[in-house]
Amino acid sequence: MTISRGIGSMPERGTVAGRRPQAFGLLRPLQRAGSPVKLFPGLVPRGGPVVRTEGLDPVLGRMGSLEVRLATTAKEIRRAQRLRFKVFYGEMSAAPNAASLFSRRDIDEYDGICDHLLVLDHAAKPRPFRKPKPQVVGTYRLLRQEVADRHFGFYTAGEYDIAPLLEAHPQLRFLELGRSCVLAPYRNKRTVELLWHGIWTYVLHHRIDVMIGCASLEGTDPAKLALPLSFLYHYARAEGVWAARALDRRYVPMDLMSREAVDPKAALRELPPLIKGYLRLGATFGDGAVIDRQFGTTDVLVILPVSAINRRYIEFFGPTAERHAA
Repeated sequence: MTISRGIGSMPERGTVAGRRPQAFGLLRPLQRAGSPVKLFPGLVPRGGPVVRTEGLDPVLGRMGSLEVRLATTAKEIRRAQRLRFKVFYGEMSAAPNAASLFSRRDIDEYDGICDHLLVLDHAAKPRPFRKPKPQVVGTYRLLRQEVADRHFGFYTAGEYDIAPLLEAHPQLRFLELGRSCVLAPYRNKRTVELLWHGIWTYVLHHRIDVMIGCASLEGTDPAKLALPLSFLYHYARAEGVWAARALDRRYVPMDLMSREAVDPKAALRELPPLIKGYLRLGATFGDGAVIDRQFGTTDVLVILPVSAINRRYIEFFGPTAERHAA
């Protein structure tokens, strides 16, 4: 369901972390064109509760020493930002802006308006000379449509023209998933499963109907990604009222090969587990890819109506998200 630098495939035996977080299944919404620019955007205020989800226990589920929960304080959000910085700019070698470089946190103005999903390890070894406390090992950022409408809109709008998609479904609730990452030693089935459980619980509570976000393929040369991009275009492109297109100024054609020339099995082998996971769930993809040179990726838009989710995954987590309930 991440959509955004978000989680990848559904729980799957033998899932192995890829070299990049996206290969593990991490989604990332991208910087929205024209969004407010601040000297230090995303530096959330100190102290005070920040959780905006009334009626939902912040602790969403547990599995052994791991716990999935919503951040309830600015301090918890800052811990998520530090994890994102470590993964995005340390491991992935993305280029940080001045604010992130100064604070050693991945930050932007959206951090102050989103809900933040955290995975904590209560058995993590404490750092030397530090008081033992649960370690933040995974995070995901959640932006509901009504919140986006009151502020800057969706991040995804910086790459894709999603206005027609939203206007075609005025009765549905959209959720953008993004800015997700997991610490390297925790990129395994258990953490993925717990993240999915947290998202599913959140989706049910807020009666979300559609999830959207951008998924990434490694590299910025579309010619080298011709097979997977063409496969998504010919076999999984959103159509009709679910169609969405990359902004004209950023549009990169995906149909680089004819349908007859595409070997579906070979294409699936080249897709990150993130995108394969969404395919299994029932997602479709927007028309046109977008190059993100800051992160060295080629991005595609994922569109996942809850009504299209494969029934076996709903049964896996439970129709009321009871599988790993706290």
